[in-house]
Amino acid sequence: MIEIVKYESSYKSRWDDFVSKSKNGSFLFYRDYMEYHSERFIDSSLLFFEEDALIAVMPANVSANVLYSHRGLTFGGIISDKNMKLSLMLQLFEQLAAYLKAQGITKLIYKAIPYIYHETPGEEDLYALFRFGARLVRRDASSVICLKNKLRFSRDKQRRIKLARKNELVVKESNDFTAFMSLMEGLVQSKYKAKPTHTGDELNLLASRFPDNIKLFAVFESEEMLAGVVTYENNNVTHTQYIGSTEQGRREGAAELICNYLINEYSSNKKYFDFGISTEQNGRYLNASLAYYKESFGARAVMYDFYEVDLI
Repeated sequence: MIEIVKYESSYKSRWDDFVSKSKNGSFLFYRDYMEYHSERFIDSSLLFFEEDALIAVMPANVSANVLYSHRGLTFGGIISDKNMKLSLMLQLFEQLAAYLKAQGITKLIYKAIPYIYHETPGEEDLYALFRFGARLVRRDASSVICLKNKLRFSRDKQRRIKLARKNELVVKESNDFTAFMSLMEGLVQSKYKAKPTHTGDELNLLASRFPDNIKLFAVFESEEMLAGVVTYENNNVTHTQYIGSTEQGRREGAAELICNYLINEYSSNKKYFDFGISTEQNGRYLNASLAYYKESFGARAVMYDFYEVDLI
């Protein structure tokens, strides 16, 4: 019999330890990352036990009788270890559905973890979702490079990298998240009339908590930052959380120089390089120019999928 327990702070070390040994976990699921913006979400994360053994966890929050996994994260879902098998996952979902109904939850929105973030195959949850009548309600298209089988950069990207080198631009790792996010705020405001997901202060905090996972690479001319890329790194994946350039940086190929370094040198020990999504409006709109920019580095599509399960 599987027992479901709502997360509380006394489980922090056990939760984090399980995530660290899981087959589909990420530093995004450590409590110190999830809780940096805890005031925005009502946390309802769950732990799953079988005879006192922790077999799975699920980051989650509740809003208006809907359980999300998790609205503050790019993806979520059931995090499990190598012992998770199909029959056990089906039992887990059966207990999960009963538990949520008893809590007055009428719907589950499930944000599946893309396979590129799995240490070993771990899509038992997708089969269980199918069996429980889940509907695919959102599909975001990310652009990913398989680093062991890379495609050539486009001629334009090769030309711009040569231009950056001709201008003697150099890539450096930086800790100045404040300056970079100021640059990003200007870009996002001018393009989308919006703000980036993170502030400079938030990225400084998160980078201090996860220095091996959150990094900033930038191009400078003298002391002026021309471009930067914030990376979120897991064991198998380098993910670009933010990419931005000044107008001068765009003219001189600064962002292309950073991406070339990250793809062809820095990430040599990874399996995938993930540029992130190029879709909007719950996946219904493709920002074609943004997708093309990423595809010109040799990236191709991997899906970030959202499922809906009615519980009434």
